[in-house]
Amino acid sequence: MAIGSEVTGTPELDADALRKFEAALRGEVLRAGHPGYDPARALYNAMIDRHPALIVRCRESSDVLRALEFARSHHLLVAVRGGGHNVAGKALCDDGMVIDLSGMKRIQVDPAARTARAEAGLTWGEFDRETQEHGLATTGGFISTTGIAGLTLGGGLGWLMRKHGLACDNLRSVEIVTADGQVRTADATENPDLFWAVRGGGGNFGIVTSFEYRLHPVGQMLAGVVFFPLEQAEAALRFYRDLMTTAPDEVMAYAVFLTSPEGARMLAIPVCYVGPLESAEQILRPLRSHASVAADLVRPMTYREIQSMFDAGFPSGRLNYWKSSFLRELSDEGIATLVAHFTAVPSGFSAVAIEPFGGVVARVGREETAFAHRHARYSLVIVSMWTDPAESAANIRWTREFWNAMQPFFSEAVYVNYLDTDDADRVQAAYDPRTYRRLQLVKERYDPGNFFRVNQNIGPAL
Repeated sequence: MAIGSEVTGTPELDADALRKFEAALRGEVLRAGHPGYDPARALYNAMIDRHPALIVRCRESSDVLRALEFARSHHLLVAVRGGGHNVAGKALCDDGMVIDLSGMKRIQVDPAARTARAEAGLTWGEFDRETQEHGLATTGGFISTTGIAGLTLGGGLGWLMRKHGLACDNLRSVEIVTADGQVRTADATENPDLFWAVRGGGGNFGIVTSFEYRLHPVGQMLAGVVFFPLEQAEAALRFYRDLMTTAPDEVMAYAVFLTSPEGARMLAIPVCYVGPLESAEQILRPLRSHASVAADLVRPMTYREIQSMFDAGFPSGRLNYWKSSFLRELSDEGIATLVAHFTAVPSGFSAVAIEPFGGVVARVGREETAFAHRHARYSLVIVSMWTDPAESAANIRWTREFWNAMQPFFSEAVYVNYLDTDDADRVQAAYDPRTYRRLQLVKERYDPGNFFRVNQNIGPAL
């Protein structure tokens, strides 16, 4: 059976109550046997195979309220689905109800105020399409098919974070439906404890139906990928480490181990300069002129082009298994371990990504948001992907052995959005102890019964 699949039988629901519920919705309800049911329960990660009793495809906040009321009155477990993807499959549950927000895609951009209010079903690609019409953007992930909701609620890493902060740092307010059926606004003055919690605490505190973001002028940038052969990866990573130690906020550069379409294992440095092209040329010249560069694909790009550079490498429907932690530093020994283990990667679809912090991220107060790991140096995520279920054991084993080998170089901390299905015991590591305790107190206030528990769960205070 696939990871996360625990089908125990669909609950019996009162037919009359179900008809009344469906009639009151603007959206639709899908059950097993409906032609749209299987497509609607398909997730990004094909390792996840769950069968909810009901999938409620909401069109507006009133649908969310009615779905929540029906689930509570019929004692249904609830999962909440946004517009993107999550490796752990928390958007789906067996036997209960999925409140599916993926059809809620309205967005209003105020170019004068440099703000956008966006519904929870949007992906970052859809969000960027509207904001870039006005030459504006906000931090939103690494690929365009990521959903705005899950990424923001977990903190929100992305291309613009060193210059403009995390996605959650650019959040001005949310509309959220809490477990008691109330629609609340949470911002700096109204329900400020709830606003603090949703900026890094995930989906533990209610169903966020819309987000208001601060936007920034973002025009054409110098960006792209510089490739190095794997045999030169150790030297290239040492150069990368030195580059990011002194880089200005405008520079965002990842380091990614991957396999080329021709089957060559390589180190890629995806990079962008969030600023004028003339400044970028000078700053990025040392990277592009490094002696061991195999290919230089850096050029002027729009932000939307930058956001979609790696979309093809992360399609929906592959089998996925991830492991992640923060690196204390990028030491020579750690670099050698990375290269040695990637040499044995069993799947050409797998990748290992190093994401640098610093810049504005580190200058936001540690207690201003629930994302507390402000002074992390790097995040490392092993993204294991393959297509043949018969190869699952080998790929999972490689991922775990790789992650175990990297333990001497990790801190205990982890980015909550990278936790996989078997990481429930690591949720506390996504927060420092003081932050975690404060999140428990907010959970106690707004969801004392832990109704919203199909997530990277934080239980109420005892």
